[in-house]
Amino acid sequence: MVFRGANGPWKTGDYEFHLKRDAAKNLLELVLETYTSTYDGPPKELFIHGQTYFNDEEWNAFVEAAPKETNVIGVRIRTTGGEMKLFRDGDYPVLRGTALLLDEKTAYLWTTGYVPQLDTYIGPETPNPLHITVMRSKSALPDIRTVLADIMGLTKINYNSCNFNDGLPVTVRFARMVGDVLTMGSAKGEEKQPFKFYV
Repeated sequence: MVFRGANGPWKTGDYEFHLKRDAAKNLLELVLETYTSTYDGPPKELFIHGQTYFNDEEWNAFVEAAPKETNVIGVRIRTTGGEMKLFRDGDYPVLRGTALLLDEKTAYLWTTGYVPQLDTYIGPETPNPLHITVMRSKSALPDIRTVLADIMGLTKINYNSCNFNDGLPVTVRFARMVGDVLTMGSAKGEEKQPFKFYV
């Protein structure tokens, strides 16, 4: 299911987009309502993947919208440039799925790289990692290894693509694609649509 959030300013002083309190609360309520009606109850955990930090206003709205039995977890997924490079045996690209844990909340994750099953690296240059940070959690923080494994799995779900894998998880890649469509045309209409309407 694809959910459309509120429109707002796309560039602020720090080049980050943040939802206002009501918009954040309404979006999460819509997600939870859809999940609950589909699965007959609220989720145990709800991960929110973002490319920016979660400010206090939007985070507090997310937590307020969630039922007490649902742990809301905010994860920042940021692409990197050339600040971190790893090589195998001094010359070869790192294995896809390699992670460098910086602490219990932060890691670099190489979602592209050498794939043993294909005996090659599909890419034009040295792979760059994603910078993953578990920003906030309503209650207990999840294990960073579980978060990284989930993100790796989400890189293999590629709508409208025949790629073996993608460098970005579908939660970020597809949101970018749908966002591009919505910002080019009218954003009027239903707030939720099956993803087939965007394919």
